Amino acid sequence: MEINGKRMTIEGKVLRIAKLDPWFQQEWFEDIENPEMLIDALQKSNDRPDILTFWQRLPDTEPKYSYPMELDSIAALPVKSYSFWWEKQIERKARNKVRKAQKNGVIVKPATFDDRFVHGITSIFNETPIRQGRHYLHYGKDFETVKRQFSRFLFREEIFGAYLGEELLGFIMLADAGRYGWLGQIISKISYRDLAPTNALLAKAVERCAQKGLPYLVYALWLDDSLGDFKRSNGFQRFDLPRFFVPLTKKGKLALKLGLHRGWKEGVPKPIKKALKKLRRGWYDLSSAAGQSPECRTRGGS
Repeated sequence: MEINGKRMTIEGKVLRIAKLDPWFQQEWFEDIENPEMLIDALQKSNDRPDILTFWQRLPDTEPKYSYPMELDSIAALPVKSYSFWWEKQIERKARNKVRKAQKNGVIVKPATFDDRFVHGITSIFNETPIRQGRHYLHYGKDFETVKRQFSRFLFREEIFGAYLGEELLGFIMLADAGRYGWLGQIISKISYRDLAPTNALLAKAVERCAQKGLPYLVYALWLDDSLGDFKRSNGFQRFDLPRFFVPLTKKGKLALKLGLHRGWKEGVPKPIKKALKKLRRGWYDLSSAAGQSPECRTRGGS
């Protein structure tokens, strides 16, 4: 639905929560300038949700409103200049990986979203069903699906590919969100991990943000896992952004009071969640060692 010029979506069946459309990644690119107007429009809607949620984008870390609030943590790199990042922010090990990529002939350059490039990223996506210890979202997608889904935001994204000769090893999609650069996608082939193409791609993203005068490079959420380690080693910092939850119905008020607005996963204590993730990763590793992914087993593969 569209309300007051904002593309909104309502998620959930029992508890219905309205937010800026995640399919178009609107939260990273748009601000809610007049929440009272939006709240009033939603309350008058025939399809009224139970809760409205929205956050403040970087660099607005101080709450502007008095609605019920929690903090969402994102990973962002303050960008002064490429040389400052290279000399002061990045860790020595990560810096050496960028050098290693260059010495091994990995070249990062602008890419064109044509059929050849789409075949290349489809190959990357389908290299393995497991990444960072979990099922990879884009694994199993065919050429047409990848082309359709990843062409949606070309109007706001720059694409850079990491190449070894003619082979595409990895790529980034870097968007200009006005207040910062946003990494919509950064991924490389695991089989070429020893050449550090992902590090070379990230270096290009920092360089491009510096060239455009963007004060931050945002890399999604702050995480405590291997991907989080990669972010930290490359100079990313944790920024806590206010996320507001506005109840629009009695059910919404009760859900907020009981802490049900974040879903059952958020109710799992962190030590237990960490143990479950470790168990999941071990199961995937065991399945991979046996020559068969868990996904194949559920499909009845032999």
